[in-house]
Amino acid sequence: MTHFADRLAEAVRKKGNPLCVGLDPRWESLPRQLRDRHADGTLAGASAAIEAFCLKVLELVAARVPVVKPQSAFFEAFGPPGLAAMQSVIRRARALGLVVILDSKRGDIASTAEAYADAAFAGTPLDGKPIPVWDADALTVNPYLGQDAIDPFLQSARQSGRGLFVLVRTSNPGGGLFQDLDCGGRKVYEQVAAAVASWGRDRRGACGLSDVGAVVGATRSEELASLRRDLPETWFLVPGYGAQGAGARYVAGAFRPDGLGAIVNSSRGITFCFHPDEPGWEQAITAATDRATTELAAVMNG
Repeated sequence: MTHFADRLAEAVRKKGNPLCVGLDPRWESLPRQLRDRHADGTLAGASAAIEAFCLKVLELVAARVPVVKPQSAFFEAFGPPGLAAMQSVIRRARALGLVVILDSKRGDIASTAEAYADAAFAGTPLDGKPIPVWDADALTVNPYLGQDAIDPFLQSARQSGRGLFVLVRTSNPGGGLFQDLDCGGRKVYEQVAAAVASWGRDRRGACGLSDVGAVVGATRSEELASLRRDLPETWFLVPGYGAQGAGARYVAGAFRPDGLGAIVNSSRGITFCFHPDEPGWEQAITAATDRATTELAAVMNG
């Protein structure tokens, strides 16, 4: 399989923009027509609605964007049928040629981490044969437990040609509680960034970027630009654009001179840019996607 970083670079170049559409299906925000069609007071009915919605979103954005990011929590909230819906959505996204980042922020050690990684990537081994579960292209992981919590994910990702995005500098208001602490002259998030660079340094693709990326929020634009200078070989997954308040100018510093290096996530700004009672929600999603891709293509290309 082609190196993950090269597949991601090819997808961004092909679509001409770095937009990642986040799939965070919230029941109360779904179009009313979908809720009315599927609602029967059960988790199975609600799961059918979120699946139908996400599949339609994929249909609308597939020709426009390179990446989608299902947030597993919003599917898990609907129990087993919600997880079945997530599996269906990921399979369809990959069939449409989209790069899929599973946003689960996993972080554990030893056999537990291996199990998480097997489910995310190549599959759960049964009698020596891996059976695919989520089959995502990349996974978000939490580095708080240290390198022995990252190693099983690295090993599994590399065996199956996938990638990781490690939480480095998050966009939430309370992120600085730990991330800003002084740690030997550098802040904690800067120490994590250095570790991310070291984990990916020997695993670069032809595009010059590695298979270990960093999650760096758009709402701290100066730090984003600084981290880009410090991590020239690292893909950034950049949340915070759109509904969270960061405009395109905030993310400009995330890109390398060649226009690569960052994918910029927008969830609610794309998928819930309409009122649930609005009949033209599909057109609203298409229009929001086109606005975002145009805006981000401009800053990506300098």
